[in-house]
Amino acid sequence: MKAMEYISAAWRRTLQQNHVGSFSALWKLQQDNWFEAPNYRRGGWSGVCKTALTLDDASQAPVFIKRQENHVYRSWLHFFRERPTFEREYRNIRLFNRYEIPTAGLLYYGQRQQQGKQQAMLMMQALQGYQPLGDAETLITEDMDRATRQRLFDSVAAAMRRMHDYRFQHSCPYPKHIFVKQQPDGRFLTRFIDLEKARRRWSGKLAALKDLGILHRHTGGCSRTDRLRFFLAYRQETRLSPESKKMLEVIARPKKSRASAEASPQAGRPVNTIQEAR
Repeated sequence: MKAMEYISAAWRRTLQQNHVGSFSALWKLQQDNWFEAPNYRRGGWSGVCKTALTLDDASQAPVFIKRQENHVYRSWLHFFRERPTFEREYRNIRLFNRYEIPTAGLLYYGQRQQQGKQQAMLMMQALQGYQPLGDAETLITEDMDRATRQRLFDSVAAAMRRMHDYRFQHSCPYPKHIFVKQQPDGRFLTRFIDLEKARRRWSGKLAALKDLGILHRHTGGCSRTDRLRFFLAYRQETRLSPESKKMLEVIARPKKSRASAEASPQAGRPVNTIQEAR
């Protein structure tokens, strides 16, 4: 594994003032205060800690440090070369930043070979004021009025549309990986996290069918009306076009029947069922 290091120019001085301006210094930070306990797989482990950096005005900036050791993958392009999975996430974050697709701020990335072990580390800004769209439950509750719901749908839909316009597929757009923040004017901001499995597809439509299908299956708390309004916001339509009906049928299908349908979607009953909810 080739050693590499990236430090955000905007945060370099702050990291140095907090004595964490190098891989070794960051790796030595307390490792028993896990925000997410280490996940042991792929022949190694990967976990997340939360800490804070002291700024010039003595205020605290919370950050997440993602550490891993021997947690690697192989790509088809470099099948015989093991690479840290965080390297893939780091490159995806940089690409999302280049195309202004909203995600968390990247402060640091580094990787090294240490005593035969492949170590990698990411430091990200905590998304203060944001909350996940949902986990077991959705953020959308019965007491949320229609106007607020629509503003939320518009924000998430716009972020996903921008991601797909550049042919990026998140691959894991579960509600817990989509963070939103309501502004004083009532509008929402949206950011994506956990880009470890994000990838570029040959077309934005393929990326959309995959991501929207996953989101559809993991938002069980949303009504069919809410699902339709979100999809209309994503498609920037007031009524479903023939193309949107074909897409929606594929998105609403059970996972096991989606593979062939993504290649050639046809309009059918699932779309009609959702349309009835309007």
